[in-house]
Amino acid sequence: MRFEIMRLDDVDGSAVDCTVVDAASVNRMVQQAAAIGQRIYIRPAETSAS
Repeated sequence: MRFEIMRLDDVDGSAVDCTVVDAASVNRMVQQAAAIGQRIYIRPAETSAS
Protein backbone atom coordinates (compact mmCIF):
# COMPACT_ATOMS: atom_id res chain seq x y z
CA MET A 1 0.00 0.00 0.00
CA ARG A 2 1.21 3.52 -0.77
CA PHE A 3 0.56 6.70 1.19
CA GLU A 4 0.56 10.37 0.25
CA ILE A 5 2.37 12.53 2.80
CA MET A 6 1.83 16.29 2.62
CA ARG A 7 4.02 18.77 4.47
CA LEU A 8 1.79 21.52 5.88
CA ASP A 9 2.47 25.24 6.19
CA ASP A 10 2.93 26.33 9.82
CA VAL A 11 0.79 29.44 9.38
CA ASP A 12 -2.34 28.38 7.50
CA GLY A 13 -2.03 24.59 7.27
CA SER A 14 -2.05 24.48 3.49
CA ALA A 15 -0.08 21.75 1.73
CA VAL A 16 3.43 22.94 0.84
CA ASP A 17 4.61 19.79 -0.92
CA CYS A 18 3.62 16.18 -1.32
CA THR A 19 5.34 12.83 -1.68
CA VAL A 20 4.06 9.28 -2.15
CA VAL A 21 5.80 6.53 -0.19
CA ASP A 22 5.30 2.85 0.50
CA ALA A 23 3.96 1.67 3.85
CA ALA A 24 7.43 0.75 5.10
CA SER A 25 8.60 4.36 4.74
CA VAL A 26 5.72 6.04 6.58
CA ASN A 27 7.18 5.49 10.06
CA ARG A 28 10.53 6.99 9.04
CA MET A 29 8.79 10.05 7.53
CA VAL A 30 6.70 10.55 10.69
CA GLN A 31 9.78 10.30 12.92
CA GLN A 32 11.66 12.84 10.77
CA ALA A 33 8.74 15.27 10.88
CA ALA A 34 8.37 14.87 14.65
CA ALA A 35 12.08 15.48 15.20
CA ILE A 36 11.89 18.93 13.60
CA GLY A 37 8.33 19.82 14.62
CA GLN A 38 6.98 19.65 11.09
CA ARG A 39 3.24 19.28 10.52
CA ILE A 40 2.26 16.55 8.06
CA TYR A 41 -0.93 14.99 6.74
CA ILE A 42 -0.99 11.33 5.70
CA ARG A 43 -3.62 9.59 3.60
CA PRO A 44 -3.79 6.52 1.38
CA ALA A 45 -2.56 7.34 -2.11
CA GLU A 46 -5.03 7.08 -4.91
CA THR A 47 -4.38 4.21 -7.24
CA SER A 48 -4.94 4.65 -10.93
CA ALA A 49 -6.59 1.89 -12.90
CA SER A 50 -4.51 0.70 -15.84
